[in-house]
Amino acid sequence: MSETTGVKPPSLWRNKAFTLLWSSQALSDLGSSMSSLAMPLLTLAITGSPIQAGVVGTSAAVVRLVCQLPAGVVTDRIDRKRLMLVADAVRLCAYLSLGILVLADRVSLAWIVAINMIVTIFHVAHENAQFGAVRNVVPLDRVPEATARNEARGAAVSLIGPPIGGALFGLARALPFFTDAVSYLLSFIGVSLIREPMQQERSEPREHPVKELIEGVKFTLSEPFLRAVLLIAPPINLAFNGMIFAMVVILQQRGTPPALIGTVETIIGAGLLFGALIAPRLAQRVPMRRLIIGITWLGAALMASAALLTGSILVAIPVALAIMLGPACNAALFGYQAAVTPDRMQGRVMSVIILVATSLASLAALLGGSLVHLAGGPVTVLVFAGLMAVAAVAATISQGVRGMKPLSELQPAT
Repeated sequence: MSETTGVKPPSLWRNKAFTLLWSSQALSDLGSSMSSLAMPLLTLAITGSPIQAGVVGTSAAVVRLVCQLPAGVVTDRIDRKRLMLVADAVRLCAYLSLGILVLADRVSLAWIVAINMIVTIFHVAHENAQFGAVRNVVPLDRVPEATARNEARGAAVSLIGPPIGGALFGLARALPFFTDAVSYLLSFIGVSLIREPMQQERSEPREHPVKELIEGVKFTLSEPFLRAVLLIAPPINLAFNGMIFAMVVILQQRGTPPALIGTVETIIGAGLLFGALIAPRLAQRVPMRRLIIGITWLGAALMASAALLTGSILVAIPVALAIMLGPACNAALFGYQAAVTPDRMQGRVMSVIILVATSLASLAALLGGSLVHLAGGPVTVLVFAGLMAVAAVAATISQGVRGMKPLSELQPAT
């Protein structure tokens, strides 16, 4: 049952603007996901150096963090549709150029790093603009459901993109990059077909970009629910990323065959995908406050139970069940965020949240590996379960979460 009425609302797939936006982002994400494997494979092929392949990935991660806040300011200053079209066009040209360089056998590490950084910058801009656009193409009380469908899209793409990229690279080194270019062309066409406005009219005079950035940070810290998100999201991301990395290390130490370790990651990925598929229904049927609190506590309990199974591939089961709850939690958090944030500040607020949430997760591998080395598998798992419990406590006692109302009772922030 929806939080608003007892009548089942029409499917979001009947909303042409949302369907076009969802499909375009799916194509855009697919291109990025294919490249996530093809780029390091290309680097290894031309340099033979795992270290240089790591440089490519690390440079992209650093650029993503550095440009996150500026991207929020840009998103709030520029028409979102125009920004998404520019981002698709730039990435199309970048991957087309890379494919041509590979065909001509003139690609170098410098070219790979430069193109990867350019693509990353415009990926962040496109992603940020898409987050803000959702609130304008679906009714406010359907935003959590729309966010859940976006979670399903992301989970599916993350599973199928890298294998496709790897398979295409095996056929011809240039092929995944030409395919990426086609995916961005199709995304460009999809966005261009959206006729509904993706943002409200802007009447406020523009301030200096730094002043606007500070305004976005101050608003995020001043709004009770957004402060709660800043406390809840980082430990969740750190707990899940650290747990998965630690599981791989633990199983390797115990002599588990690589194929079985791959099976563990497949089970977890399947759990994420299934959770993303059921997230829209949960977002419709369960009040968001209960969803956030219940999921975080249940996730902590499931992760703690994994401490009993660290020597077996069965450890994947409780972790998969825990991660299965993640998309529904994200749908509630980011759906409500869209409601309490003025449209003119959507980009800046989302950039602050994403930066805080992902910065801590960047420590996951280091923390997971260190804990396994110093304290062993069971203790490591319990530490990450404890981080999840921290998020659960924050959700339970936070006034911002406890004061959440059904979206039907809220007026969109202006």
